[in-house]
Amino acid sequence: MAKRIQLSRTGGSEVLELVDVAPADPGPGEVRVANRAVGLNFIDIYFRTGLYPAPALPTGLGTEAAGVVDAVGEGVTHLREGDRVAYAQGPLGAYAERHTLPADKVVVLPEGVDFETAAASMLKGLTVQYLMRQTHRLEAGETVLWHAAAGGVGSIACQWARALGVKLIGTVSSPEKAALAERNGAWATIDYTRENVVERVRELTNGAMCDVVYDSVGKDTWETSLDCLKPRSLMVSFGNASGAVEGVNLGILNQKGSLFTTRPSLNGYADTRERLEMMAAELFEMLKSDKVKVDIAQRYPLAEAGKAQDALQGRQTTGSTILIP
Repeated sequence: MAKRIQLSRTGGSEVLELVDVAPADPGPGEVRVANRAVGLNFIDIYFRTGLYPAPALPTGLGTEAAGVVDAVGEGVTHLREGDRVAYAQGPLGAYAERHTLPADKVVVLPEGVDFETAAASMLKGLTVQYLMRQTHRLEAGETVLWHAAAGGVGSIACQWARALGVKLIGTVSSPEKAALAERNGAWATIDYTRENVVERVRELTNGAMCDVVYDSVGKDTWETSLDCLKPRSLMVSFGNASGAVEGVNLGILNQKGSLFTTRPSLNGYADTRERLEMMAAELFEMLKSDKVKVDIAQRYPLAEAGKAQDALQGRQTTGSTILIP
């Protein structure tokens, strides 16, 4: 038997239960991983609340973790028992001591990347990789706006932008978070609780505005984000922390300067094992070179997953949060 976090109904963090389950043996093309550390992400809250429907209830939760392969299914050739591995995709259920998932969603950890760093950075780091290197391949000298710059994804983005020579303007909710984002490499920060974001972007860029806006907040910042863009530039909406963006009139993109917009996801980019391994290799190189350092600011026992989610949802965290089985 192994412990996992499970929910039988959607709702607040009180629906999360720690239960004993028999971990599934891997079928053809699958592996089972004994997790050593589990990543916490906003998408986990989306599934818990029902914003993103789970395939069935009851269900496990979470898609990101790192650990050791303890069983290998038929036909798997790139992984062996005992391999140190990490994953950020696959079926829900990473909030667990053991998780069985498709082997093509699992990558081997290189020397120099430990379990906690991997669990704290796989989903967030791969997200930054596809946003900065694929959705729009950023070049030195470009200026971008990044919402929630002191969070887990934002902290990695600030460092990656600095390594690329990109001017990243980060929005934050306090002076402490502003200082953190700037330490991580943000070119400038805007405290949206006391500053007008559009006006500050205009001041910081001398009226030129931004080449790209990266927005994980959603509904509350959609209009603001569009107003921070220069003509013919790109709005990247990649999250729904304040709720989904709905009822969008495409004509507004014309009115605000012939803008482009996209709603990407990790699964849309890491859609083959080859692409996943390419993306992970670039992330691991950034980690090993210390161009990106992962700040694990919060650690919770697996049993306290609900408490950890409440802290994340309440904007009480900085950097990354992990759960320890």
